Amino acid sequence: MIQIVEHTAAESPCAIGAALAATGHPVRVCRVWAGERVPDTVDGMVALVVLDGPPSVRARAAQLALLRAALEAEVPMLGIGTGARLLALAADGGAGNRSHVPHDEDDVRVLHIGPSAWGLRFTPVPHADGVYGRFAALVADRAERTTTRAFFTRRAAGWDERFTHNGPRYAAAARRMELRSGQRVLDVGCGTGRVPPALRDQVGPGGVVAGIDLTAAMLTAAARQGRGGQGHLLLADACRLPVGAGAVDGVFSAGLLNHLPDPRRALGEWARVTAPDGVLLLFHPSGHAERAARHGRPLAPDDPLTEDNLLPALRATGWHPACYEDAPHHFLLRAVRRAD
Repeated sequence: MIQIVEHTAAESPCAIGAALAATGHPVRVCRVWAGERVPDTVDGMVALVVLDGPPSVRARAAQLALLRAALEAEVPMLGIGTGARLLALAADGGAGNRSHVPHDEDDVRVLHIGPSAWGLRFTPVPHADGVYGRFAALVADRAERTTTRAFFTRRAAGWDERFTHNGPRYAAAARRMELRSGQRVLDVGCGTGRVPPALRDQVGPGGVVAGIDLTAAMLTAAARQGRGGQGHLLLADACRLPVGAGAVDGVFSAGLLNHLPDPRRALGEWARVTAPDGVLLLFHPSGHAERAARHGRPLAPDDPLTEDNLLPALRATGWHPACYEDAPHHFLLRAVRRAD
């Protein structure tokens, strides 16, 4: 969902609204001038746009809080006029070390804050469509990643407390990789880093362990728990790993594959970075079929974790399935990288 904040009826979304609607994502307008409340969180947002116009004192505080949350989660943002000034204030208020780099683009004053936030100092008339089009393209390109970051960023600090009881089960699953001393292993979608200690136990001090996650707040939480000492913590996309071909001996991933927009692409990328005879282990602390039943829904025919879908996808991407378990209390898949 694309959220637009409108301060006055005279400053409607118009051209930027049309450019964003063309991305195919639903557009929601919050009319603060009519008394509508600004959202409390960025959950579900793929973009945030704040238009020009005078906000009330109450609306201003709520918008600053929302903008800071969006900056932390790297939600693409565009502020116009008043929106740009609020964006700059939000960044100055502790949303992180982000530089403000103003420069002129086709006579439109643009303020860049971090990797995905733009501010237009004045409501532009000429040349604005180029800026709007580029922003819409950014939103469309990052939509899936943005949704993930928006969901996990505000939950990262309390994630371990919610799922402390699952720690031993993750460790037991990691041991089923049967890694050897000195080997190299990735935990893709590592979250707060519960699994790297168990992987370190297997590969020993001479091995290499790296936890990879898309959400910076999750890696920050892992570092605060002292888990950075168990291995490297890397910010990266699961489908674009910053690792060379055949560089690792194993990939562990828990609760991630079925949430990715293209699971087969992820399996192919994980195969690319894994050496021949390396191991892939997919895990979840509750059974896949059992989770669906618990939520009162049948397994969808195209669900990527069903045996009929997952095993052919593994074979097509260079893996040999060795074990498939969809038990009442866990889901586990173990596969071995085929030699090309």
